Amino acid sequence: MSKLYKSLISDGYVSLSVLETTDLVNAAIKTHKLNEGAAKTLGGLLTACAYMAGCLKSERGAVSLTVKAEGDAGTASVSGDINGHIRGYIDGACNGKLHGGYLTVIKDDGFYRPFVGTCELVGNDVSQNLMQYYDKSEQIPTAIAIGVKMQGGECIAAGGVVMQLMPGYTQEIMDAAEERMQAFVNVADVVEKYGADGIIDEFFKDEINKGQLYLTFPEYKCNCSRKKIEGVIMPVGKDELYKIIEEEGAVRVHCHYCNTDYEFTRADVDKLFG
Repeated sequence: MSKLYKSLISDGYVSLSVLETTDLVNAAIKTHKLNEGAAKTLGGLLTACAYMAGCLKSERGAVSLTVKAEGDAGTASVSGDINGHIRGYIDGACNGKLHGGYLTVIKDDGFYRPFVGTCELVGNDVSQNLMQYYDKSEQIPTAIAIGVKMQGGECIAAGGVVMQLMPGYTQEIMDAAEERMQAFVNVADVVEKYGADGIIDEFFKDEINKGQLYLTFPEYKCNCSRKKIEGVIMPVGKDELYKIIEEEGAVRVHCHYCNTDYEFTRADVDKLFG
């Protein structure tokens, strides 16, 4: 079970998030049959998305992160909502080569006022690129350590630690946060040893009021359904759908997030417009 802990430390001037996303990443590996390089990249992005989805406020809030690697190296995209439903896919050609490309983040507050931020990818490490995003697009000092550890084609540890400074912080608080993040340079090893529960107890127990420690359970879950896909194809129009069926045998829609194929025959179209 994947976990996301959130709390405030340093007298409320540092927002702390601790993630354990091993199961979430393994679900993605199983869904997409990922090789190790793709699993590390997509797993890191899924962990980042789990963190950002955990920061959403609106009941209809959603967030997406899309990576376009340099040249024709490929793309990766992840998305999540306030319910902790996280999903994603990666172009196999991307395979961890991010430097020189671009990261685009879209945050939707549920009221059709999305915030869009873009930054250049400064390396192949997801943590480094996400810190670049917060610095350039949101101007929020944020320290991020995200890691994925693979063994034998399986993720044996994934997760992260994020410290974000709140308004009114001092230089002393910032320096202390940076120093504490040094314990998570190899964060996947720390997650493997302690898990999210153990990280809270080992590194932050003295600073956290248990009544102010919030726990959620992000999971790999796609929100697509046949009914939703019906809503996507209906605007195409009955005649055009008939034409597609005549030429290709059926209307086929593939969901990249969960690798599900939806097929609609002439009888299905008749029911949609009946």
